[in-house]
Amino acid sequence: MTRSLTAVLLLLAASACSTPAAPRSDPAASPSVSVTPGTPTTLPAPTGEHAVGTSVLYLKDTSRPDPWNLDVSVRELKVTLWYPTRQKGGQRAPYMTAKESELLLKGGRIAGVPYDVLSKTRTNAVRDAEPEGRKLPLVVLSPGFTKPVSTLTSLAEELASRGYLVAGIDHPYESYATTLADGTVAECLACDSDRDPGFGPRVTQIRSADVSFVLDSLGKWPVDRARIAMVGQSIGGASAVAAMVTDSRIRAAINMDGTTYARIPKGGFTKPVMFMGSPGHVPGGGDASWDRDWKLLTGWKRWIMLTGSEHASFTDTPLMAATLGVKPVYGVLTGARGSELTRTYVAAFLDQHLKSQRQPLLGKPSSRYPEVTFCPATCGQS
Repeated sequence: MTRSLTAVLLLLAASACSTPAAPRSDPAASPSVSVTPGTPTTLPAPTGEHAVGTSVLYLKDTSRPDPWNLDVSVRELKVTLWYPTRQKGGQRAPYMTAKESELLLKGGRIAGVPYDVLSKTRTNAVRDAEPEGRKLPLVVLSPGFTKPVSTLTSLAEELASRGYLVAGIDHPYESYATTLADGTVAECLACDSDRDPGFGPRVTQIRSADVSFVLDSLGKWPVDRARIAMVGQSIGGASAVAAMVTDSRIRAAINMDGTTYARIPKGGFTKPVMFMGSPGHVPGGGDASWDRDWKLLTGWKRWIMLTGSEHASFTDTPLMAATLGVKPVYGVLTGARGSELTRTYVAAFLDQHLKSQRQPLLGKPSSRYPEVTFCPATCGQS
């Protein structure tokens, strides 16, 4: 079975908390590829100087019940850490389990390939490798609604290779599948509430509390507490802004294509923020929340739009195109190019604001990345 890239991305990215955009027709056509459904995907190699290790933590917040599962008296979180390591050899970490792959594909209504195919994705991080040991700037990652944080693995591996400790949070019962410490798989209990009034603000509030608890719980890891940022996609991007507003430890945030819900103080907000969006997130476009918030950001800020991108272009999903039997579509970024743009601009933002390394790339358009447009100046005035 062959399906279009746009259709598959919209299925896998579908969320009540986002505004997916239609593809633009101005970019060059995606190159033709030989599609072999079911062939495992290999994630792009990180470009930093460090080898990458990864470990999983299971944390229990006994101060609050789970907000979605009324039969659970504590909030349990799965946190995947990626970090620099000197260990280059060893077993590569799994991308996700076979059961998680099955539930994710079923939830996205993707058929025609083996349900365990995403579990065979080849990663670059060594499982349970020893961290380098020095204190590192920390980046918290939060995925889109219904998605596991593994869908941001290529970004996490890239950042770890550049010297960051990355903490990716799986928010149980908000994803199609989260494997917990005892081996049970938490499915998406929140999925039957995503059209309820106030759902978006509720999710960002829950995730903000999750993030603060994770920051409280990383005492044994080499975190530079003065250098913490958060990055998220879709509702995870909205949660990045919300968490930074409520938790003073977070110095900077990136929202990748997520409608924002947490209100920014009317008097202004001075912490660095970057919006990275698809064509639906332009000034005066389909999502008024970015227009509203842009006016209240009084510190360093950037708003960039990726021509040809879709809602899922900031995740690993487009990299799975051949695996899922997807036919390239004119005007839509290839998975490899979307990943390159995302990793490049996210890393530049973090290098500038957590490492104090000035990044000219963030100051003006680049001929190397013509798909990137700086808003509001060159894509409509808000």
